[in-house]
Amino acid sequence: MPTPISDCEVRDPRIRRTRLLLQEALSSLVQTKAFDEISVQDISEAATVNRATFYDHYTDKYSLLEATIAGGFHQLLHQRNVAFDGTCPSAAGAVILATCDYLTQTHSNPGVCNRQSAFEPLVDAAITTAIRRVLEKGTFEPQHSSFPSAAMIAATASWAIYGAVKQWFFTPDHPSADQAVPAILELVLPILQQAKPSQLPQVVPV
Repeated sequence: MPTPISDCEVRDPRIRRTRLLLQEALSSLVQTKAFDEISVQDISEAATVNRATFYDHYTDKYSLLEATIAGGFHQLLHQRNVAFDGTCPSAAGAVILATCDYLTQTHSNPGVCNRQSAFEPLVDAAITTAIRRVLEKGTFEPQHSSFPSAAMIAATASWAIYGAVKQWFFTPDHPSADQAVPAILELVLPILQQAKPSQLPQVVPV
């Protein structure tokens, strides 16, 4: 059956419970093993389900990783009651702040295995996809042209947000997230304004 990258659409409590078990199993395994060393069998055993059940929900461990990261990111947005509708800079700022917080959380656990040679690019792609999906929900088609499309605008903005946040995070003695968000917002808003400029006001503090 089709598997949403984010499990937010799933309403069946049994499906949600099984997916949560699989995501928790993967999160636990990456504490001690490199991602490229983890097999579907390892994940299934840690989640106490069989391989067939795993494949009922995810195509491979990469789609599970993407769903796990998206779930954590969307949980941060839910806690902040953030819904990006394309009209409010403060909502875009909240998405940026959630990205700052999520990146901080993912690098704050000293128990995560340091041998994740193939892990970080996968995390980068998964977080960017999660941001893009949030932005796509509130990105309108451009008024005067079908190119760039709303999907392209959301994709460009998502990479801009994540790239800026990652640069902020790895800069020594960086300012707080609250201080960084307005600067990143100034960079990103011109991209989002390509979709429906008449509905996007000027940059305001967040």
